[in-house]
Amino acid sequence: MYELDQHYIDQLEQIAQNIQSSEELQQYLEEEEEVYYSQLKEIYEPQMAALHQKVADKDPLQLIALELIMLDPAFEGLFLPRILGYSVLRGEINEQYKYVRPQEHFKQILLTICESSNFEILKKRIGQSIQIGFALSSDIWITNLIAGIPNRKIANYLQAQKIERYHDLNERKNGYHRYERQFKNENYLSAEFPTNKTSLQLNASQLKRFLTYRIKAKCDNTNLINHIDDLVANEAFYGMREHWDIMLLYAFFFEHDEASEAILREVINEIRRQTPQASEWTIEFVRNMHHHPELDLAPANDRRFSSLLDKSITDDASAYFQLMDLVHTKGYNQVEVQDAVKAFYLQHEGLSVANECVRHAIFRYFRVFVGNLEVDAYPDFFEISKLFGVYMHIFSNQQFNQYLEDLSMGYVHKLLQHYTDRRGKDYQDIKRFVTSTLREFGFISDKEATELFKLKRKKKEDA
Repeated sequence: MYELDQHYIDQLEQIAQNIQSSEELQQYLEEEEEVYYSQLKEIYEPQMAALHQKVADKDPLQLIALELIMLDPAFEGLFLPRILGYSVLRGEINEQYKYVRPQEHFKQILLTICESSNFEILKKRIGQSIQIGFALSSDIWITNLIAGIPNRKIANYLQAQKIERYHDLNERKNGYHRYERQFKNENYLSAEFPTNKTSLQLNASQLKRFLTYRIKAKCDNTNLINHIDDLVANEAFYGMREHWDIMLLYAFFFEHDEASEAILREVINEIRRQTPQASEWTIEFVRNMHHHPELDLAPANDRRFSSLLDKSITDDASAYFQLMDLVHTKGYNQVEVQDAVKAFYLQHEGLSVANECVRHAIFRYFRVFVGNLEVDAYPDFFEISKLFGVYMHIFSNQQFNQYLEDLSMGYVHKLLQHYTDRRGKDYQDIKRFVTSTLREFGFISDKEATELFKLKRKKKEDA
């Protein structure tokens, strides 16, 4: 765990002092009415949330240290229900939707809430968090936790949060994702940077999840760079797949200054010389990024990584990124580039990972182009479709054709929703294009085209 900077500690201490000296707390202690605790919550939880968000954005490695200080009784349990939820979602889960490792931070926050003098109020806000946290935990872990609670009333409350339906994998999965959606706009992830091989193997998945979020959310990663550079340069990790994948996330998606770029260039190429599998790992990484649900592997990312590669090393990574340099620089619509794509493609098996990456890179250009087309720009769609046929011929791949079909028909339906005058020039142009070009591509059958353009007769209303 990383220590919390003093200026954050000072802010926490000030909030705690303000809580303890507040009139709202004095009224709550005297009257013991929940309305006064609610007033405390309304005043001070936003301040605690703002500080939490600030640390999460700027110094995310210090987030756990921040939350541990918030467990102090001086904060009167404020904001604990929220950080309990964060702790539930930080845990790494496996395909069975169970925690890979026991979540001690979740346990620590939960026990603090249970020991709080304000438990009866706080428990109204923590039920769902406990239910999901328990669903993801082992029965033995839950049993041991509850057994350590001396207050039987609280122990019985916790026991009641073990929901039987979550014994079913599908229920557990659905419950987890429903719960996760409540936090979709919040930044709560933290990480530990490994210092030895064992910790790298244990924490690689969580570290990749953390870095992926930072990339997707376009966070300020200034305070992470030194930690990442140290991980990249650690020779003990050379040749480990976990190290390679984390380093490639950094290389492809982060902005680097000259010092970080020099470290990356040296380490990447040294590992390529030492570890022949690194080329295969690189191509597999590219394929995985093209399929990634949250990250978009754009030409700029390819160019950033390509600039780090020593192309004199003869491997598939060099060959692939030499081709990508050509595609991204001269354009996929140029005959020279199409010939280069074909030559590369024929050197590999049709279903190879390298060829799949090429197909995705080309399709991304089509997807972005068509995705940005307004309805009045449909002649541009007609024009770019000429390239569909070129690459369909080069690739001869059914999945690539299906991607183009879905893209094309999605845009056609968008056009037909806009151009409804069946006698108008626009409608007729679209109809001719669909029934000729798209039918020739195999994107639509004669029967489907007839159905698409068939006049829909309105049903007569009952007299």
